Amino acid sequence: MDKRQIVEQLESLGLVPVVRASSADEAMQVIEAIKAGGVNVLEITMTVPGAVRVIEKVADKYGSDVLVGAGTVVDPETARACLLAGAQFIVSPALNLDTIAMCHRYSAPVMPGVLTPTEVITAWSAGADFVKVFPCGAVGGASYIKNLKGPFPQIKMIPTGGVSLKTAQDFIKAGASALGVGTDLVDVKAIREGNPQVVTERAVQFIELVREARAS
Repeated sequence: MDKRQIVEQLESLGLVPVVRASSADEAMQVIEAIKAGGVNVLEITMTVPGAVRVIEKVADKYGSDVLVGAGTVVDPETARACLLAGAQFIVSPALNLDTIAMCHRYSAPVMPGVLTPTEVITAWSAGADFVKVFPCGAVGGASYIKNLKGPFPQIKMIPTGGVSLKTAQDFIKAGASALGVGTDLVDVKAIREGNPQVVTERAVQFIELVREARAS
């Protein structure tokens, strides 16, 4: 899949589940549960033990059935390791221009973390495909996205932090291209307690909320 197709798939689903888990095995269980809910995009964060190996495992096991990205990538070296392991897009909590350049070298979509208008335009000018507005919930949530979209209507924004079943539609209506969703979808506790259907049901709900908000 080329870069343009990956960007289109991310945008059309409108959801990027952020997988944080305490082991590779737990991460795989989370992925199965999300996938069962019809979500075929996920971001495996570097905070998962052996994250690069987990990315490799997911890429091998699911191939083109799942769009796997690497999250919490803070430097170009880590980005490169993740891309070589099979990651198809890179997400960072912060703005590092060298990481953006590395992703360009491998023709991979990149979503650097930004917060201020200056960071938004800096990231976009450097060639970011999306900007991850983080931590969005801490600075006003959906109304903050709406304010940023005023001067920057052309920039694709993915709010992360503060996205929940309650706020999802507000973010989409405010102009978000997709939603970065953590614990409200990726409920590791439910997985540990043997209730993966909790995660599956939430995946279905999030997709439905995005669809409804876009339709309205």
